[in-house]
Amino acid sequence: MGRWLIIFGVILIVAGLLWPVLQKLGLGRLPGDIIVQRENFTLYVPLGTSLLLSFVLTIILWLINR
Repeated sequence: MGRWLIIFGVILIVAGLLWPVLQKLGLGRLPGDIIVQRENFTLYVPLGTSLLLSFVLTIILWLINR
């Protein structure tokens, strides 16, 4: 369990460092991402991005565990 937490932490750090580059590629503005903007309020729900990242991480972890 500890090993997986460390791996997950490293993945989050790498994703955080690469986030500006990933945004330039369109990640975070995919179809399915919901953005509601009002005068003093902005709601951002990245459903499409979350689904894509979940799929990619599932495939990667599946390949690691084989």
